[in-house]
Amino acid sequence: MTRLSGKSALITGAARGIGKAFAARYAAEGARVAIGDINLAGAEAAAADIGPNAYAVQLDVTDQASIDAAIAAVEQEAGGLDILINNAALFDLAPIVEITRASYERLFQINVGGTLFVMQAAAKSMISRGQGGKIINMASQAGRRGEALVGVYCATKAAVISLTQSAGLDLIKHGINVNAIAPGVVDGEHWDGVDALFAKHEGLKPGEKKAAVGAAVPFGRMGTADDLTGMAVFLASSDADYIVAQTYNVDGGNWMS
Repeated sequence: MTRLSGKSALITGAARGIGKAFAARYAAEGARVAIGDINLAGAEAAAADIGPNAYAVQLDVTDQASIDAAIAAVEQEAGGLDILINNAALFDLAPIVEITRASYERLFQINVGGTLFVMQAAAKSMISRGQGGKIINMASQAGRRGEALVGVYCATKAAVISLTQSAGLDLIKHGINVNAIAPGVVDGEHWDGVDALFAKHEGLKPGEKKAAVGAAVPFGRMGTADDLTGMAVFLASSDADYIVAQTYNVDGGNWMS
């Protein structure tokens, strides 16, 4: 398990959940992994859990100075950046007539602006180094379709898919492959909050929405963070050198495109 041996990676929002699972798998595959997160203490704890191949970097994806400092820290620690996973994201839901401007602006600031400007900074670093690289953006099946209560989040993830296509076409001339992963419903601590929001707006009991969406997955269950790590390794490896501007569904058969 050394498909990423000698590579340097930065993963945003990696102090917990899916990001931490990516970091652990990348470290196991031989990469030197920067755990980027706005919560530095959480990032340090995650790095300690993962082991010597991981280290913490404070990163607020809404702040350009923080983005630039994180990239500089990776360059100093690992000698350069080979792989970026844009994982940091925020979720919210509400009926169209109840969406607040504050929620709209926050989701776009993190999910779209964060993805774009971290990708931009990483690409500049990769271009300057002259060795190409791999950028993996985290989209969602929500970006493939509309959902009645999830309009803003769906729109942000559709934007991530579009950015992946445009950046992929632009950056491949520098040897930088940009692709994305679109998970389906992934179990984890965040689903307690998601379930509570659905319960509020759909009049459900706690746990009812989570059980329903899990049962609806053709595979027979919700996904786990570990279900996504294989695709993340593949897209970061040399096996994906000829793959450009694509978004891959990893969702147990929930969506076909």
